[in-house]
Amino acid sequence: MSARYRPVSPELLVEELTERIAEHASGDRVRVAVDGAGGGPAELADALVDPLRVLGREVLRVSAHDFLRPASVRLERGRHDPDVRYEDWLDLGALRREVLDPAGPGGSGAVLPALWDPERDRAYRLPRTDLPPGAVLLVDGELLLGSGLAFDLTVHLWLSPAARERRLPAGQRWALPAYERYEREVRPVETADVVVRMDHPRNPAVRVSPRA
Repeated sequence: MSARYRPVSPELLVEELTERIAEHASGDRVRVAVDGAGGGPAELADALVDPLRVLGREVLRVSAHDFLRPASVRLERGRHDPDVRYEDWLDLGALRREVLDPAGPGGSGAVLPALWDPERDRAYRLPRTDLPPGAVLLVDGELLLGSGLAFDLTVHLWLSPAARERRLPAGQRWALPAYERYEREVRPVETADVVVRMDHPRNPAVRVSPRA
């Protein structure tokens, strides 16, 4: 059976996701992944901050882009290797150790908001942020699912192959095979808790659960 999608406005999408996040018990920290290619995940994660704060939830925004490996590792096989983009760009261990585990059940709540500046290729050396019970951690990034990262809610912004190629900057299109591999191996449309079709950002559509 082919997937069904329900059209929504961008504003309604933010409202529905805010409600979904707020359904988690107010005493528990909630770790949310907003996953997808291009800039859409960061924009959506940013849009969720104020509505969640209006509901009384403290929010911390973290970008997986600030947890990339040093250039000596990322670029060891050249600047345009899609397999390295898929397998070795993100420092999974650091993201678990510094962000997701402290924000998880039994964690200290002391989260490092950013680790590595990929432009300057050096550590940020930022202080930790203390997340109280009930806080929401919003992590945006690409290729986040299927790697064992512990999130309480996962949102995947799906782009058709044509839309990915159209919306990625020309200098990033070398990474298209990495996203194609992600689709084949991880199947994020099937594994994410919420899937949003984003071929046209002003006209998103939310995947309807087969049980709905």
